[in-house]
Amino acid sequence: MTPIRINLLPHRQLRKARQQRWFAILAAIVVGLGLAVVAGGQAFLANAKSNQDARNTFLKEEIAKLDVQIAEIATLKEKTNDLLERKKVVESLQNNRGEAVLMFDELMRQIPEGLYLKNVKQTGDTLALSGYAQSSARVSTFMRSLEATVLFDEPLLVEVKSTMVGPVRSYEFSLSVKIAHQAPENNNRGAQP
Repeated sequence: MTPIRINLLPHRQLRKARQQRWFAILAAIVVGLGLAVVAGGQAFLANAKSNQDARNTFLKEEIAKLDVQIAEIATLKEKTNDLLERKKVVESLQNNRGEAVLMFDELMRQIPEGLYLKNVKQTGDTLALSGYAQSSARVSTFMRSLEATVLFDEPLLVEVKSTMVGPVRSYEFSLSVKIAHQAPENNNRGAQP
């Protein structure tokens, strides 16, 4: 017969103690891993936030630089427009510099004998003329001759009145006439001797 052995050791308590130890170790490992994940996530978020803050700062600086450049561009555009306007004025003066000479030359050619101009004033495309004539018929002749020219258009009599210039009876008149813009060939023809 085999002897009967009785185990007097508390094996259930030992197994339970071993299981509790393993549970505590696993719980500690899980808590440690959880803390590591949280710390890693926190570090990642802090790093991402600092990177985004750096990008935002960089973008703000670049936007400020672009704002300065946009202001400079606006100033340059304003200066360019101003220079273009000046250029247009100079070009128009250059193109019209012979117009005054042609205008006075044509006026002198059209003035009939017995008519004298005392004032010539240009406002835009309108020429205001005033002077004295020996008769009102000479004023009418002058207006017809102005209308027949290529340079002048639409003469309009403003006033004719009888007056004494010294011992001579004269007619003081004022009229306006529009200046017709000549074609370039007329300017060139007029400029040739």
